[in-house]
Amino acid sequence: MAVSDCIFCQPRPYVLENARAAAFFDNHPVSLGHLLIIPKQHYATYFEVPAADRAAMATLLDEAKVYLDGQYQPDGYNIGINVGPAAGQTIMHCHIHLIPRYRGDILHPEGGIRKLLPGEK
Repeated sequence: MAVSDCIFCQPRPYVLENARAAAFFDNHPVSLGHLLIIPKQHYATYFEVPAADRAAMATLLDEAKVYLDGQYQPDGYNIGINVGPAAGQTIMHCHIHLIPRYRGDILHPEGGIRKLLPGEK
């Protein structure tokens, strides 16, 4: 069931897909190769996604890593899911960010996603 005003429910070119999930490039990438992995059915947040669709997303996440390794040879990855506006979710269709990381893309990568919160190291 698609939601007519959801941009992730609109047709778009997929980089990878399976029966229940799809991956495509982020329109506002953090780094070269930044992919989003979504369930093909509309669920607002990760915690609403049924187990079968979560499994399909996990499978696609692994396939996307292999794809990005071959295309861009990143040195690492960040994987993230924002749940709700307080956590930074701006599109209310569940999506996983697979963000390739490259040596030197930021001066001090230590702490990874913990740097999102003030005072965290």
